Amino acid sequence: MRSRLLPRDVLRTGAAGLRARPGRMALAALGIAIGIAAMVCVVGVTASSTENLNRRLAVLGTNLLTVAPGASMDGAPTHLPPEAPMMIAGIPAVTAVTATGTVTASAYRSDLIPPIQTGSLAVLAARPDLPDTLRTTLARGAFLNAATARFPVTVLGSAAAVRLNVVAPGEQVWLGGHWFTVTGILTPTPLAPELDSAALIGWDVAERLLRFDGHPTTVYVRTYDATVESVRAILAGTADPETPDEVQVSRPSDALIAKRAAGDTLTALLLSLGAVALLVGGVGVANTMIVSVLERRSEIGLRRSLGATRRHIRLQFLAESLTLSGAGGLAGVLFGAALASAYALHEGWPVVIPLWAAGTGLAAAMLIGGVAGGYPAWRAARVSPTEALR
Repeated sequence: MRSRLLPRDVLRTGAAGLRARPGRMALAALGIAIGIAAMVCVVGVTASSTENLNRRLAVLGTNLLTVAPGASMDGAPTHLPPEAPMMIAGIPAVTAVTATGTVTASAYRSDLIPPIQTGSLAVLAARPDLPDTLRTTLARGAFLNAATARFPVTVLGSAAAVRLNVVAPGEQVWLGGHWFTVTGILTPTPLAPELDSAALIGWDVAERLLRFDGHPTTVYVRTYDATVESVRAILAGTADPETPDEVQVSRPSDALIAKRAAGDTLTALLLSLGAVALLVGGVGVANTMIVSVLERRSEIGLRRSLGATRRHIRLQFLAESLTLSGAGGLAGVLFGAALASAYALHEGWPVVIPLWAAGTGLAAAMLIGGVAGGYPAWRAARVSPTEALR
């Protein structure tokens, strides 16, 4: 009668071999766990970051375009016409337009600071409709309006407020030789990062007190999602009909998408490193199983003498290898998911752990276990009973 080994018997004998040497087996499983944890963590962090970016783009919109002056044929800087925002607003598909203009002035916390220490802060003339067009909000205070824009008041970008040590509206800063009262502080503006390190003042007061020439340096344009490309094609000619080649038109959301693409490249590199760690863990499992075969030759010989076939011996050691790798893979998935979740929560991102990443991690661990345990299992099955018991 042919001897049979039931699946539960295979699992029981495989688990028995692991329990007999818990310390060595735990260290071997640790190598698998580290590789799987690295891969799951990288995928989880990337997925969480991507979801956060998608949500930000959904709120900010990808239908924002910016118009700025370029350079002439001889490389000299150019200017947008003062009427550029008004002409762009006449495009039927445009839903909102605002502009800022660079003012030749520096921002200081006090009039006692030497002029050479500018702090890299810009002073920009702005229109009251800027927050609505850019969909930005204020962390504190209020933005410029039709009344306050005529007086020496300013709204600071998030980074400018930190550098000037302004924590609340009502404080004063020194702009271009005049005291300006802070009425508000903006939240970070991802689609217009130049505003974060700027002090925004009214268009009229900039012309009256700081000799602003009235030329916009950046025009922000909102349009419908379906008409972004068509509007983009005619913006240069609309903003400056005489010299459209000297006008630059860009889409700020492209910078965020490019940032995500750069992050994808880094993710691929980190996944490769995780794969290397997983391969090293597989080598560790193979080494552990080979040593186990050498140490258990008498056990193998005894089982063969009691009727176990070569197939039974192969299944026993293959089960040990798969169980070892499976345990390491499961621990790696759980640890990697925990690390990715902790990092996402720390950054304020939504936690996203793709199920396919966990499934792929376990499958990779089992595959490594099968490959790593194949040779030791075959070697164990080749042991002769008489030689093993001698």
